[in-house]
Amino acid sequence: MADPALDLRPFPYAASLRAEIAARNRRYADLHKIPVCESIGRPPVFCYAPSEDGLTHGNFLPESYRAILKNDTWRLRLGKVHTQARQSLPRNGYRWRELDSSNSSDALLMNIFCCPGTLKQEALLSVLGVERGTVPRFGVRARVPMANGRFDRTEIDMQLGDLLVEAKLTEADFQSKEANVVEAYRDFIEVFDPELLRRAGERYLSYQLIRNVLAAHASGCRFCVMMDARRPDLRDAWFEVMRAIRDHDLRLRCKMLTWQELAAVAPVKLQQFLAEKYGIS
Repeated sequence: MADPALDLRPFPYAASLRAEIAARNRRYADLHKIPVCESIGRPPVFCYAPSEDGLTHGNFLPESYRAILKNDTWRLRLGKVHTQARQSLPRNGYRWRELDSSNSSDALLMNIFCCPGTLKQEALLSVLGVERGTVPRFGVRARVPMANGRFDRTEIDMQLGDLLVEAKLTEADFQSKEANVVEAYRDFIEVFDPELLRRAGERYLSYQLIRNVLAAHASGCRFCVMMDARRPDLRDAWFEVMRAIRDHDLRLRCKMLTWQELAAVAPVKLQQFLAEKYGIS
């Protein structure tokens, strides 16, 4: 019998969600008469470019996009390069960015947390455990100590006060990494029981989660992974990593929230946008 730890065949959840988001974005673009570019492959990914005047963007709620443009740090995040554009998108003179993609978890994260009313919702602040007036930071470089005295300057999708956030939408998994790389983190053995972490051969699965928990440990922060409720495969991967955390206090500082839970306590206009474009409701 095959070792289940070596079975890397993907569950159908990611592909199913990609197909649903593609269908929704096709309707969304048609209904609102928004120019959109369809990628090569099936299911397609729909990419939006900024309007000619630069004031709106089809992949963003208008209120969120206006707020992004007014914040110099947030606006820089829009420049994140789309690494697969050359292979999957037509070359029409526009340099495609990652946050132009309908599948971008970073774009989803910014749609929610850059919306002016989001962090004024008391119920949402309570769910996140942050204070009113906290300003989100995106693409933050953490300092995860290595055993050799150096630091892994890993990128955190969002920091909200003392809360570090990893965002996922249609990504296949949390990536994997060679065991010798993971075990080179200074606090790895202190934080995790390696016997409880899932491996495939000489690679640890869910590497991004392991690394971010180590970042939270080193900084004294909390950590939250935000994912879609339609991705039970990602949920199960997260609980496997949670189970392997040795320290009870650190485990309590880690949590999971679904986009659906966040949408339930978001401003009404944002709720409508998320339901129509992503099927998040």
